[in-house]
Amino acid sequence: MRTIQAMLTMAAAAGAAGGVQAQTLPSTPVPVIQGTRLDIVAQGSVSRTPDIATINAGVVTQGATAGAAMTENADRMAAVIAALKKAGLADRDIQTSTLSLHPQYRYGDNQPPVITGYQASNQVSVRFRDVKRAGSILDALVSQGANQIQGPSFGIDKPEEALDEARTAAIGAARERANLYASAAGLRVKRILAISEQGGGYQPPMPMPVMAMRAEKAADTAIEAGEQKLEVTLNVSFELE
Repeated sequence: MRTIQAMLTMAAAAGAAGGVQAQTLPSTPVPVIQGTRLDIVAQGSVSRTPDIATINAGVVTQGATAGAAMTENADRMAAVIAALKKAGLADRDIQTSTLSLHPQYRYGDNQPPVITGYQASNQVSVRFRDVKRAGSILDALVSQGANQIQGPSFGIDKPEEALDEARTAAIGAARERANLYASAAGLRVKRILAISEQGGGYQPPMPMPVMAMRAEKAADTAIEAGEQKLEVTLNVSFELE
């Protein structure tokens, strides 16, 4: 009984201490809206010329055996990577993305599949900052044996400064629209209650579809980077009075 009574006493003391601590926690003030609440969704956008490009290039080879397919693939990929480095690309901008080996089958009626050979594939992701060189790099890849190419995809290397401009523009657009609604309703904008941003920031465009290319066909590929639009969407709440 003494043990049970001691435990009950300790629990009561802990509960009292917890109650004291809960009472001392600071409370977050909730803004009191005396006027009319107006919620606005506004967008801001800026345009920039892409300053970085990415190409995914690969070599696909066939062989009677797995070793033959991989050996030929390794030789051709070595030539591709050497051409990229000769073109001035740094090691950090060349990254192996996939390496695979698959058996090839022949299927017959009521017969189990028979392996007829093997297919090896090696893909690298190539990033470069002189986007005007995209065409010449594509040609170099093809001339050295790359027969699968995806890209180029263009992007903004450091988009935060441009995104901040878009955010400022979005706030300006939200204020303008709030003033319009307030004027139409015979009110005025008193203050901003809350701001939240939709989405996760800048998302580079998806790469172009994969192109299968013949090694003997490579000459003066024209690539234009154009412009990219960076957009920010804000939810802005106003109080009108």
